[in-house]
Formats: sequence, structure tokens, C-alpha cells
Amino acid sequence: MANWSDPRTTAASTARVGGAREAAFDAGLRSYMLSVYNYMASGVLLTGIVALLFAQSGLAAQVLQTPLRWLIILAPLAFVMVLSFGINRLSTGTAQILFWAFATAMGLSMSSIFLVYTGESIAMTFFATAAAFAGLSLFGYTTKKDLSAFGTFLIMGVVGLLVASLINLFLQSSTLQLVVSFVGVLLFAGLTAYDTQRIKSMYFHVAGTDMMGKTVIMGALSLYLDFVNMFQFLLSFMGSRD
Repeated sequence: MANWSDPRTTAASTARVGGAREAAFDAGLRSYMLSVYNYMASGVLLTGIVALLFAQSGLAAQVLQTPLRWLIILAPLAFVMVLSFGINRLSTGTAQILFWAFATAMGLSMSSIFLVYTGESIAMTFFATAAAFAGLSLFGYTTKKDLSAFGTFLIMGVVGLLVASLINLFLQSSTLQLVVSFVGVLLFAGLTAYDTQRIKSMYFHVAGTDMMGKTVIMGALSLYLDFVNMFQFLLSFMGSRD
């Protein structure tokens, strides 16, 4: 019997294998992104619950008037630095614990907004932020345009924003505060789309490796920071003070 194969059969088989691999890759990517969003949303929820309970207990009003307020304010930054610079040395389980600890510390830090703004304006700003975040993240996930070119510009903008905020601690200028808040909303809106695309791209490098679990945590942390910062800057415009 002649040793040959029908080229049409071979092509069809190759197409089926390629299609199956692509389908498996797409399913893995969806599962990966869903894990990122689940961690991020759960972190935001935990922060909100802790902030509300701490404020309603009356402890926030007392503790934030003492030197302990600096510990509460700086603790989230410490967790971010440990996760950012030590993620390669941390186990996935440790990274998860640190993420939840960070979300809790952020809740204690953000409890002050319940002492300044009305509950209705906080809720309205939260839902407005959630809607904007969903749209921007969807854009970052689906767009074919490479957003990496904007990354450096956005990060430099955040550094400039921090410098302006520090300067305004001394100037106490309401005009500068409005400018900082407006620019902050725009920067973190852009970072939401950029980070979503970056996190999606990371899947190509970590799929099937031990780094996937830690990459999910770091992706959730990035989107969490985008959401919370956009919320806080937007609250400066939409928030009604008690």
C-alpha cells in the first residue's frame, strides 16, 4: 500500500488542532482575567466594609486625631512596596495574605471619608467610579491599539501629581486642589485601560508557569489602586460634605 496522505485531510486536522489550542488559550485567558477582577473587586469590597465599620464605631474619629494616624496612613504604602519589590521571593499564599492585609489597611486609612462626606455622595461617587472603571477596563481589554506608549507618560504624570499634592499640603490652595483632582481622575482613567492591557499581555508570558498565581495578585493590586485613586479624586468633585 502506498504511504501517502490526503493533503486535504492533513490540512483539516491541522486546522482542528490549531482551533482547539486557540480555544484552550482563550479559555485560560478568560479564567486568568476573571481571577484578577475577582481579587480586585473583593479587595475593594473588603476596604469599603472596614472603612465603614471603623468610622461608625467612633474609633476612626479618635485614632485619626492621634500620632497613630501616620501608621494608618503609611501602612498601605508599606504593603504595596513589599508586594512590588518582593513578589519574586514571596510564595503565592504569602502574596495573597499581604493583598488582603493591604486592603484592610486601606479600609482603616479611607475611613476618614465617612467623617467628611455624606454617605449618599460617597455611594453616588462609588457607582460612578465603578461604571467608568468597567468601561475603561473593557476598552483596555478589547482594543487592538498598543497602549504601552502611554505608560511612561501616565506614570510620569502620577509622579508629578504626588509632587503637586505634597506642595499643596503647605499651600492649602483650593484651586490647586481642584486641578490636582481633575488631573488625577484623567491619569487614573488612562491607567485603568493601560493596566488592563498590560495584565492581559502578561498572560502570554506566565501561562502554565508557577508565576501565574502571583501575577494575578499583582494585576489585581494595580487595578485596585487605579479604582481607589480614581474614586478618591472624583469624590473631591462629587462629594457633599457633612
